[in-house]
Amino acid sequence: KKKKKWLFCCVAFEKMLNQSRMLFQKLISRRLNHDVAKAAAEAIKNPSPKLSIEAIKKRTQSLASFVGKNELAPGEMIETLGQSELEKLIDTEDKELVEAIYMQADSVSNKYLHGKIHFRGLIEFSNICRKNCGYCGIRKKMTDIKRYTMSKDEIVQIAKWAHENKYGSIMLQSGELLNEQRLNFLCDVIRTIRSETIDMDHALGRAPQPISGRQGLGVALSVGELPITHYRALMNAGAHRYLLRIESSNPELYARLHPNDELHSWQTRYRCIKTLQHLGFQLGTGVMIGLPTQTTADQARDLLWFKKENVDMIGMGPYVYEENTPVGKMWLEEIQNQGITKDQYKINVFERTTRMIALARILMGDINIAATTALQAIRPDGREVALRRGANILMPILTPTETREHYQLYEGKPCLDETATQCRSCLKLRVTTAGKEIAWGEWGDPVHFWNTHSSSSSSQ
Repeated sequence: KKKKKWLFCCVAFEKMLNQSRMLFQKLISRRLNHDVAKAAAEAIKNPSPKLSIEAIKKRTQSLASFVGKNELAPGEMIETLGQSELEKLIDTEDKELVEAIYMQADSVSNKYLHGKIHFRGLIEFSNICRKNCGYCGIRKKMTDIKRYTMSKDEIVQIAKWAHENKYGSIMLQSGELLNEQRLNFLCDVIRTIRSETIDMDHALGRAPQPISGRQGLGVALSVGELPITHYRALMNAGAHRYLLRIESSNPELYARLHPNDELHSWQTRYRCIKTLQHLGFQLGTGVMIGLPTQTTADQARDLLWFKKENVDMIGMGPYVYEENTPVGKMWLEEIQNQGITKDQYKINVFERTTRMIALARILMGDINIAATTALQAIRPDGREVALRRGANILMPILTPTETREHYQLYEGKPCLDETATQCRSCLKLRVTTAGKEIAWGEWGDPVHFWNTHSSSSSSQ
């Protein structure tokens, strides 16, 4: 009886703790939304003056000197950056050089993307996963979370709402499942979304997308490692973009983040990435910054790996602690050994992540780079800052509010209590604050993808 009573008390206390945490997050979210609206109003009232070409050259002079040039033109890429140079630029504390990196990254972004920001509506349609990645809050061994899969009708209705609200594309994201039932379900969902949103375009008289000439809502996927037959079926159903993060270009670091078995192999992940490219998907990949045992050399190699593999989109976010995970325990031990607090880590990893974003933009120019939600988890204005440092993609969460709390990949995930409408409004204000423009209704295909494919076609 005593054991049962004790167990009941523990469960009740944990429930109360979770409710308190959710209430606290709601209060913070409301306060942040107020601050964002205030900042946006100020940005509209007093917009930042546009710098002249000469002013930009002057403020990027230290970066020009670093790479052995007299000056850098606004929008000029630096494709020759090597391992040692990137390591120095990632680590530098020279304020003038750091400012030059961010200024040049923003000018490159403006040259290739014209200051436009594209929305990818994120629908987290299932948290059921067969994997046990050591950092993830929905890994298979996380037995204390409620598992769910949204119905076809729910997903399609959200997609149609996104299209009505001028989102160019959506991302269907879930844990990884490998079976015919999931494949058939996804193919059915994709076909229905494409068909019904194309009909909506015809009814509204909307023009086709530039370059591709397609209509309807663009569909991107992030559903893990699958065989080529599954990837091909998903493409034939109408998906055209796929996100599969490599997590680290260092196979040894990747192995430390995952169980040592056939289900968690860097080589398998890499083969899937190459398969997606071969099939003609617009390929997105990425890494986490601030992982336990990760070095500056690892991060520089990640940037060079993106360039070597000719990827179309990069998603780099800070590692954010998630309790009851193997990597979370490794991370706690590491920061304790380094003698830094969680708050100090957040400051450091935010700077390093946005530095990596800026260097990726300078190195690769016309790719898409996401301002990830995790940046907002460690700094309230994190996504706006990333947009000013080279990012051009935002992913508003469209997952139903009552479901979002069950798709927490990391601690402190923002926007859990917001509706899709509130999330759209909030991000619209954040883009305004960053001095950028939302490209409503555009798919936002990576310019890099079309440039690469047109070059390949002309050379054949």
